[in-house]
Amino acid sequence: MPPVRIDAAHQIGETAGAIWHFLNAHGPVPISKLVKELDQPKETVLQGLGWLAREGKIEYRPGKGNAKIVGLT
Repeated sequence: MPPVRIDAAHQIGETAGAIWHFLNAHGPVPISKLVKELDQPKETVLQGLGWLAREGKIEYRPGKGNAKIVGLT
């Protein structure tokens, strides 16, 4: 049986939805916390954030050190 392929756009969209729900429940958090809590590859989380940013649903602000905080608009 061949391996199951997951459509990249679908996976990124699903991750964007998970990010939105997480931020809605927990408020603004560092991006590193999203990666840890969502248990997705960092690249997929960043792509999901890009998806939401393109839709105008999130905003970024500086955190401590080099950290970036992300929250819903």
